[in-house]
Amino acid sequence: MNAEIKFKHEVPVQIRFSDVDQYGHMNNSVYFSLYDFAKTSYFRDVFGQDECKKFNVVVVNINADFLAPVFFSDDLIIETTVIHLGHKSFTMLQRAFNKASGVLKCQCRTVLVGYDILTKEPMEIPLAYKQAICDYEGKTLDELSEPVKP
Repeated sequence: MNAEIKFKHEVPVQIRFSDVDQYGHMNNSVYFSLYDFAKTSYFRDVFGQDECKKFNVVVVNINADFLAPVFFSDDLIIETTVIHLGHKSFTMLQRAFNKASGVLKCQCRTVLVGYDILTKEPMEIPLAYKQAICDYEGKTLDELSEPVKP
């Protein structure tokens, strides 16, 4: 990942007893629930409590790199940012790290697409939502429209 990416959004998450598997660490499938929780928090912070309910998107691709195990005792933080804004889609980067040690545990890249719930078809993301993301991230639409660098 690009080291110059800045994360303005972070949310602490609580690891539940049921999240831990027989090996004593958090099961890989749990990460996606925590990332979804953080996405919801991000959208609420960017668009506001009421407007975020109108922002309809679906996940079309999600990839995670599991870098180190998470244990029940870890103080976990999820950071979230938007790294690319297209016409109908955008890409979010998230990472989970141990707050106390600073160890990066996992990073995740998700592509989401604007979705029209009436037609059940992809739709262009409204400019007002794109601008709200840009304002929150402190970037221009041109900056966020650039191709994503690996």
